[in-house]
Amino acid sequence: MNDRQSPKYRYDLLNWFRGLCMGAADIVPGVSGGTIALLLGHYERLVTAISHVDLRLFRLLRTRRWREAAEHMDLRFLIALAVGIATGIVALASLMHHLLEHHLSGTYAVFNGLVLASVFLVVRRIGRWTAPRWVLFALGALVAFQLCRLTPMHTPLTPVTAFLSATLAICAMILPGISGAFVLLLLGVYHPVTELIKGLPRGQITVEGLLLVGLFLAGCATGLLLFSRLLRWLLEHRHDATLCALVGLMLGSLYRIWPFQAPTPSTAELEFKLRHFEHHMPGSAGEALVAVGLATIAGAATYALEKLAERLAPELPSS
Repeated sequence: MNDRQSPKYRYDLLNWFRGLCMGAADIVPGVSGGTIALLLGHYERLVTAISHVDLRLFRLLRTRRWREAAEHMDLRFLIALAVGIATGIVALASLMHHLLEHHLSGTYAVFNGLVLASVFLVVRRIGRWTAPRWVLFALGALVAFQLCRLTPMHTPLTPVTAFLSATLAICAMILPGISGAFVLLLLGVYHPVTELIKGLPRGQITVEGLLLVGLFLAGCATGLLLFSRLLRWLLEHRHDATLCALVGLMLGSLYRIWPFQAPTPSTAELEFKLRHFEHHMPGSAGEALVAVGLATIAGAATYALEKLAERLAPELPSS
C-alpha cells in the first residue's frame, strides 16, 4: 500500500467505525442513528450522498461512466458506512438486548450522556442564536417530546399503510433524535412488518406478504430520496437554522430514554419490545448518582470520540 492510497483506507476504516456506532444506536429504542451521524461529523455528507441518487446518476449509469457515477453518489463512503451499520446491528444486538432487559436505567443513562454531549457539540457549530432560531429549537423539542408521549395505534397492515408508514419512518430515521423504529411502533405497524420480514428466511412466503414487503421497501426508498433532498437544501441554504431545529429534536427525544422507568404491570411479562413503560423519579440518591455518573462518563467519552474523529479524518488526496 503506497502513501497515496493509505489515507483512503484509513478514511474507510473511520467511516466503517461511524457506521458501527450508528448501527449500535439504532438498536436502542428512541435513539436515532442520525444523532450519531451528526455527532461524528458525517451527517451532511450522508444526506448529500443519498440525495445524489438522481437523474444525473442514472444518466451516468446509462452511458456506463461507472467511475463518475460512483464519485457522484459518494459510493465508497456509503459502502463503508453501510458495512459498519450492518456490523453494529449484528454484533451488538444481543448485547444491547441484554443491557435493556437487565440494566435499563444504566443503559439509558449512558445514552442520555451521549445525546447531551452531542447537543453541546452541535450547538458549537451554530453561529448566532436569533429569535427565529430559538423558535425552531423550541418547535423541534416540542415535536420530539410529543411524539415520545404518544400511545401506539393499532393499524392494519395494508398495501397503503405499508407504503405510507415506511415513508414516514425512514424520514424519521435520518433525523437526529427520532427513531424510525419508534415511529413504526407509534403507527402500529412495527410488529406486523418485523414478523413478515422474519418469516422470509424461514420460507413463510405468500404473494400478499411479498407485496407488502415490496411496498414497504418502496416507501423507504421514496421517503429517503425525497426527504434527503429537502434536508440537503436546508443544510445548504439554512444551515444554522436547521441545526437549531435538530438540536431541539435531540433534546425533546430525551423523554423517551429517561433512565428511570418501569414497565406497566399489564405488560411486564411481555417481550421488551412489547412493553409499555411508565416514568418515575429515582428511588434513592444512590440510584440518581449512578445515573448521573454514567451519563457524565458517556458525555466525556462522546467528546473524546468527536476529537478522535477529527484527527482520524485526513484530507483525502485528489484522484
